[in-house]
Amino acid sequence: MTADTNRLDEAAVGAFGPGRLLAAEPMTARMLPGLKLPARAWRISYTSTTVTGAPTQVTGTVLVPNTPWRGPGSRPLVGYAVGTQGLASTVAAASWQLRFGLEYESVFLRAALNRGWALAVTDYPGLGSPGLHPYVMGRALGPAVLDSMRAARRLPGADLDPDGPLGIYGYSEGGNAAGWALQLQPTYAPDLELAGGAVGSAPADMLDMVKFLDGTPAAFLLFYGVLGIEAAYPELNVLQHLNPQGRVLAALFRRTHIAAAGLLGVGAGLLVPTRVSTYCHRLPFEVPEVKARLLENRLGGIAPAAPVLVAGGTAEQVIPYPQAVRLAEEWKALGADLTMRTLKGREHIGGAMAFAGPAMRFLSERLTEQSDAPALQRGA
Repeated sequence: MTADTNRLDEAAVGAFGPGRLLAAEPMTARMLPGLKLPARAWRISYTSTTVTGAPTQVTGTVLVPNTPWRGPGSRPLVGYAVGTQGLASTVAAASWQLRFGLEYESVFLRAALNRGWALAVTDYPGLGSPGLHPYVMGRALGPAVLDSMRAARRLPGADLDPDGPLGIYGYSEGGNAAGWALQLQPTYAPDLELAGGAVGSAPADMLDMVKFLDGTPAAFLLFYGVLGIEAAYPELNVLQHLNPQGRVLAALFRRTHIAAAGLLGVGAGLLVPTRVSTYCHRLPFEVPEVKARLLENRLGGIAPAAPVLVAGGTAEQVIPYPQAVRLAEEWKALGADLTMRTLKGREHIGGAMAFAGPAMRFLSERLTEQSDAPALQRGA
């Protein structure tokens, strides 16, 4: 099978059900240009669902360490949700970047591989596959993470135990995707019994993000947010609320990798910090129909069944630290097995570095516990 064969139409994808492996091709995954990750790798295409439950097709990468698994039980599989990659269909796909050694989270991927874990790394809808990327729309991202894990288990060459231990990891947009995967798993993917999850600096509440980011050098991410709403809910036609300058800027950001968007957005914002309203007839986030959809994608209203580590940096300039605290409090109030970790003095990029070690140790402990549990206790 190859992941670039004929695209399947929606009816054909829907007939398979979510999490079905459609195609796979071996690839070389690189940590840096010229430096391979220590793993066998495949670029895959698989079925998933949109925010409205319609069938869709997503691509991703499966990574399996070259070394044999030496831990208890079977080799764990972790659904790894990458942070913001951008909106450009090809270059912002993690699978494309891994092929050329350009994926900025490859250092964390290598750390996970060094623990012996297999990884399912979704590209997310609209990145590497048809359509537009529903940026931080968790009801689309969560299923993509879960279905990448289902597809990875069905990949013959990966030799993964269909009953092996499972975990989920994500930071930033990946934290949003990981959090939604954890929330949805009991009802959307009861076949994936999760040992635990790690959620770092997740943009849990987009409406709160508007107040935090607008007028700052990182306000360009709100344009990403508008385009994410457009991708997930085209019937809302959110772009109608942008003025001509706003539409030009949105069209530009739609074609960017996050590095280019950051240079463009932060660079301009440092010179003249502007508000998104400058580019709008009406601020899209204030439109009742749009606000309703954003509230539907607010993270925290459903308790994960698996133990979860939540973390956030106190010096965050991108995702407000109080969102991490509130998410942890809401999940705990709903009965979740919750551990909160404060990343003191850490801003967004530094927070990613500080999050990785504690998050992977937390997952390692949970995965070991699941491996050691008797089969009957695991529901087998």
